[in-house]
Amino acid sequence: MAELNFIEQMKQKAREKQRVLVLPESEDLRVLRAAEMITEEKTARVILLGSRQEIEAAAGAEGISLGNIEIRNIRDRDFLSRCAERYTLLRRAKGMTRQEATRLLSADPITCGAVMVEMGEADGMVAGAAHQTAEVLRPALQVLKMPGAFVSSFCIMDVPDCSYGLDGVFFFADCGLNQNPDSQELAEIAHSCGRSFEQLLGCEPVVAMISHSTDGSAHHELVDKVRLASQTAKERWPKLLLDGEMQVDAAIVPEIGLSKMKGSRVAGRANILVFPNLDVGNAACKLVERLGKARMYGPILQGLKKPVNDLSRGCSADDIAGVAAITAVQAGAAAGAEKEKQYEAERNYNKYPEIQPA
Repeated sequence: MAELNFIEQMKQKAREKQRVLVLPESEDLRVLRAAEMITEEKTARVILLGSRQEIEAAAGAEGISLGNIEIRNIRDRDFLSRCAERYTLLRRAKGMTRQEATRLLSADPITCGAVMVEMGEADGMVAGAAHQTAEVLRPALQVLKMPGAFVSSFCIMDVPDCSYGLDGVFFFADCGLNQNPDSQELAEIAHSCGRSFEQLLGCEPVVAMISHSTDGSAHHELVDKVRLASQTAKERWPKLLLDGEMQVDAAIVPEIGLSKMKGSRVAGRANILVFPNLDVGNAACKLVERLGKARMYGPILQGLKKPVNDLSRGCSADDIAGVAAITAVQAGAAAGAEKEKQYEAERNYNKYPEIQPA
């Protein structure tokens, strides 16, 4: 990695993107402090949701500057009408009415923020400082899920003074969304994490499928699930550097990897750990964060049209600013992919106009 630590790399990349992020939890002072930090560091342009009078009073009492930060009141008639119209359209198959959409959005800044992202009025959203994970993820899945995509999450672990992974940086997955993924879903998680790793860090992903067994050392249905997931991922994405099943020490410690899985290109080198279920993934994150004194960012979502990312309710303003930088980089990658898709469509139209729909 470069001399800059992980989050400084993200902030540097975010400055180049200059994306717009909505922070809907303006009642939380940590969010206001983070908004000030993000603006001063120029990693994104910030929109806060809430009453201008209340937000400015809270910020003023704490000496927080809100210069160059946009504030939108979700009860503003024009703004609420625009969001409600779009939300009704997105959820009409579920029986959503305009009246119900207006009522819901006027009381729910998280869903309102997700709709703003879907409409293109913001490039991404960061929330969860004052809400449970389900309250953040549900609206994101409702309005931003890509058709046919399997949505999953990962946490970024930045472990100090660590030579394993990518100089101490790891992706742990899934640690916040899918409770007990089957083998096909585990394979999808591994592939998505590989793409996210390349997008954010520009380095080669090395994926280990984690189990309590290494290369057939134990026999159990849980081991079989991980082994099948590994086989599936190798068949579907042969260019992805992936192996498993393996224990964590075999995945990250070179000498142990060489001893337990001789000949594996992954063992001892992994920078992405895919866990068999949410219990294991969540526990691993918390242990590494608390005992290894790691900085944890996420859960970071993948599989959405545009990025929405969750925060731990124990987060600091620094943590929020860090996740905001990651979200801005994701948003830049998403915009680039969309531009490339449009370019490809235009190129095909110019080349083969006769096959285009009328």
